[in-house]
Amino acid sequence: MFIGEYHHSLDEKGRVQIPVKFRADLKAGAVVTRGLDRCLFIYTKKEWLVMAEKLSKLPIAKANSRAFARLMLAGAMELDIDGQGRGNVPEYLRTYANLKKVVVVAGLYNRLELWDKDTWERYRSGAERQSGDIAEALGELGV
Repeated sequence: MFIGEYHHSLDEKGRVQIPVKFRADLKAGAVVTRGLDRCLFIYTKKEWLVMAEKLSKLPIAKANSRAFARLMLAGAMELDIDGQGRGNVPEYLRTYANLKKVVVVAGLYNRLELWDKDTWERYRSGAERQSGDIAEALGELGV
């Protein structure tokens, strides 16, 4: 299970440090892809296969289904973690997420998210301001 928030520097080669506590789970393979809200998603290989299977079953006749599958699948790349615990994020994904010098690595149960620090702070601040409304809406879903 991935949880927590960590700040790491993006080096000049586009590598980001993966927190030590997550490395063992990613050792068998990882996939990085475009996420939502201008962040990147990192899945273990096992979780990625589950997600890819779900995406492959979306109705191809629906424009939103095609768009979401393209966003997630076409942008996906295997993420190799080197011996120092760094993952090399492809340039097109760094551009998509506007990753600059400081990257936030956020654990969200079955995936990690990579955020530009400033984008993350704006997003988190907005979510915190709306937390009551969000909780009320999720309460209707049984959360």
